[in-house]
Amino acid sequence: MSSVQEQIDQIVKNNDVVLFMKGSPQFPMCGFSGRAVQLLKSCGVSQIKAVDVLQDEGIRQGIKEYANWPTIPQLYVKGEFVGGSDIMAEMAQSGELQALLGSLK
Repeated sequence: MSSVQEQIDQIVKNNDVVLFMKGSPQFPMCGFSGRAVQLLKSCGVSQIKAVDVLQDEGIRQGIKEYANWPTIPQLYVKGEFVGGSDIMAEMAQSGELQALLGSLK
């Protein structure tokens, strides 16, 4: 495992809710990242470990390999890959996202 992969692995495993995104929760730099943050907030999540992939090209590319998922944002809950903003939205519609995140409160 490369040092970037190890760094990503540590972030994912040491935080309950991790969102690899473009920008920050306060200032998302793309609509998909903004949507992901809003979905998390609507589920009552207050503690988000946000990683701005625009700040580190290694992480920006490495996270795509880590989950074998080509797009950003990417959500991880309790060390498990959940998906991007579209999957998060589908899960929120069905109540799955609320159930998954509700266990963290």
